[in-house]
Amino acid sequence: MKLIHLLSLIPFIGMLGMLPVVNKVEPYVLGMPFILFWIVLWVVLTSVFMAIIYKLDPANKEGETE
Repeated sequence: MKLIHLLSLIPFIGMLGMLPVVNKVEPYVLGMPFILFWIVLWVVLTSVFMAIIYKLDPANKEGETE
């Protein structure tokens, strides 16, 4: 497995692995309980990580015509 593909584990660990640590209702962030804010944050960060992986993966550069 390539090293850049290991980046895809970060959202998994952040979203699911850290839930027991951040399992709190208070404080409220943006009007949401903290645990809900944490999940929403990681949903957004997952797409950022996947975009980074896509840009760094050399297999995606084969079809480019620049």
